[in-house]
Amino acid sequence: MANYSYDEGGNMAAYFIITFLALILIPLTLSISPSKKKNLDGCQCNLCAQRRLRIAEREKGSILNPKFSAKTLFIIVGWTVFAFFSYKVANAKMDNKLYDPFEILGLSISATEKEIKSHYKKLSKLYHPDKVKASVNETIEQIQNRFVDITKAYKSLTDETIRENLRKYGNPDGPQQTSVGIALPKWIVESKNNVWVLGVYGLIFGGALPTLVGRWWFGSRQKTKDGVKASSAAAFFKSLKEDSTMDDVVGTLSQAYKWEVYRSKSKTGDAAELDRLEKNISLVAPKQWETLRTVIDAGKNSNQRKAMILLYAHLLRLNVEKPSLQQDQTRILLQTPTLLNALLNIAISRNWLISTIYVMRLHGYLAQALLPRASPAKQDRLSQLPGITGEDALKADGLAEVVKELEANDDSRAEDVKKAVARWSRLELVDAAYKVIGERIIVPSSIVYLTVKLRLSPPSSSLPAVDEKEPTAEEVKRTLKLNDQKDEEFLISRNDAEPMQDEGAWAHAPYWPENRKPSWWLILADDKSSRVVVPPMKINNVPFSNPGAGDRDYRTYKMQFQAPQNPGVYTWKIYLVSDTYVGEEVSKNMTLKIDDVSALNADEQPSEDEISDPDEDTLAGQMTAMRGGKVKKGELRDEASDDGSSTDVDEESEEDSSSDSE
Repeated sequence: MANYSYDEGGNMAAYFIITFLALILIPLTLSISPSKKKNLDGCQCNLCAQRRLRIAEREKGSILNPKFSAKTLFIIVGWTVFAFFSYKVANAKMDNKLYDPFEILGLSISATEKEIKSHYKKLSKLYHPDKVKASVNETIEQIQNRFVDITKAYKSLTDETIRENLRKYGNPDGPQQTSVGIALPKWIVESKNNVWVLGVYGLIFGGALPTLVGRWWFGSRQKTKDGVKASSAAAFFKSLKEDSTMDDVVGTLSQAYKWEVYRSKSKTGDAAELDRLEKNISLVAPKQWETLRTVIDAGKNSNQRKAMILLYAHLLRLNVEKPSLQQDQTRILLQTPTLLNALLNIAISRNWLISTIYVMRLHGYLAQALLPRASPAKQDRLSQLPGITGEDALKADGLAEVVKELEANDDSRAEDVKKAVARWSRLELVDAAYKVIGERIIVPSSIVYLTVKLRLSPPSSSLPAVDEKEPTAEEVKRTLKLNDQKDEEFLISRNDAEPMQDEGAWAHAPYWPENRKPSWWLILADDKSSRVVVPPMKINNVPFSNPGAGDRDYRTYKMQFQAPQNPGVYTWKIYLVSDTYVGEEVSKNMTLKIDDVSALNADEQPSEDEISDPDEDTLAGQMTAMRGGKVKKGELRDEASDDGSSTDVDEESEEDSSSDSE
C-alpha cells in the first residue's frame, strides 16, 4: 500500500506555487514590456511634438500619482509572492534525505567487506578526535559528530543483512512502502481547522467562481463580437439606410452614446461648461447641430447630450476648460473607432457602397478634428496642416503649393507646415491587377487575387533629390525578373501583405488623443449598382517612397475573392480610403474579364503556328539532339533514298531502250 505524507515544511506547496506563478507572470510581463512602436518616427511639427509629450505625461503619471493599471498591479503583486516563496525554498532544510553509509564513508556500493575495513582504518587515523585539533571553522562537537557518523556507517556496512538491503533496495531496513507526497501543509487537513477550510472552499467555489462565470456570460451576451452593446448594434441596424448622408451617419453614431458612455460623476461647473460649448457649437455649425439636436432631444438622455457636445467640440476644435470634461472627451474619442467599426460592419453586411464610404471618411474627420462633409472640400484638406484654418485665404490647392506660398510671403508658419508635409502620408497606387495562381486567364468561379502595390509619396517639394545612374539593359532585365519572382512567391503565400521590416510611422494627427498610425481600407465595388463586391480589407504599414532603394520601394497587398459564375466583362472600381487623413483617397477602374472554360482548354492546345521540331539531319537538329531535345527522324534521308532509287530505275530503263534501238 502507498504511504501518503503531507508537506510538513511547506516546501512542496512552495514549488507548486512558484511554477504556477511563473507560467502566468512571464507572458504577462512580456506583454507590457516597452513596445517598438514607441520608437517609431513621425510628424515633427510643433503640434504633433506637443501632443506626444502630453500623451507621455498622461501615461507616465507622476511620483505622487503614478499610473498603474490593474494588470500592472497584478504583475507586481505576483512577482512579490514569487520572490517570497523562492526565498523560502532556497533557505529550506531538506530533512527527508535517506541514510546512506556508503556515501558517508565515500565508498561505492560494490565495495567488499575487506575494502570497507581498510577504508575505515584510514578514516579513523584522519578524523579521530584525538588526532584532529579544533579550529575557527570546526569545533570539537563537529569533530566528534563526524567521527560518530563514520563509526555508525562502518558498523552498518559490516552487517551482512544491512549491506545487502542497501544494495538491493536502497534502504538499510529492506523494501519499503510507496511514499506519495501531497503538496499541502498538514494543518489544512487537521480536524480543528475543518470549519475554516470548508468556509474558504465555499466562498471560492460557491461564491466567487459562479459570480465570475455569470458576469462573463451575461456580459458576453450584452455585447456583440465588435465590442459594442447589443442595444447600440440594434440602433445602428435600424437607423443606417442605403442612402444615408454624412449627417445621417453622425446621427446614427450619436444613438450609441445612450448606452456606451462611461457614466462619470458630474463635478461643479461641468453643466455650465457644457452649456457654453453647446452655445458655441450652435453658432459655428448651426445647421449640423440643429439636425443633431433633434435626435438628442428625442432621446432625452443626458449622457448622449454630453457625449455629442464633447464630440462636436473636438470636431470644431473648441477648447474644453474643465479637466474632468477633458478626461471624458478623451474617453469618448478613444471609444468612437470601436463604434464606427461596428457601424461599418453593418453597412458592409448589406453591401451598401455609399454608406460604407461615409463611415470610413468619418474616421478621418475625427482624427483631424474637422467638421464632417459628404465630400472633402479644398479647405478641409488644407486645414489639416498646422496653423492653417478655414479663415485663411490661400490660393494654393495642393500641400506643396501651400508651402511655396507661405515661404513666398515670409509667413512664420511655413517651417512648421513644411515639417508636416515632409512626412505626409499620401498614398500612391503603383500597380493593381487581378491574378489567378497558375493561369493566364480567369474563368468562372475561380479563386482570384486582387494585388495592389502601394507606397507613401509625400508632396514632391519636400522630397530630397537623389542622383541615380541610368540602369543598363541587363540590370533592368535582372530587376524585372527578380520582381516577378517575388510577386509569384507572395501570391502563393498565405500572407495578405508582403513581409516588411519597417513598421511605419506616426501620422500627423495633432488633435487625436493618442499616437496614431495611418491605415487605409481597400474596397472593390461596382459603381453602377452602388454595391460592395468584396468585403473591404484594412491596409497598414505602407512604406514611404525611397528613390535610393531601387525599383521595389513599395509593398504588395492581396485580397482574395471568388470570380463571378457567368462569363463576361465586369467594370468594377477599387477605392483606397484613409482612416486618418481627409481627402487622401485613391480610386481606379478595374475591369475584370471572365472567359469561358473552353477558352482555357483552347489555350492549352498547341497552335498550328508553333515552330515544329527540327529535322535530325539538319545542323539545328543535331544541336537539339545533343542537348536532349526532340527532333524529326529520317524524313530527309527517306526522301533522298526514294529519289535515288527512282533515278536508278530511270537510268536502267534508258539503257534498255538504247540497246533495243541499236
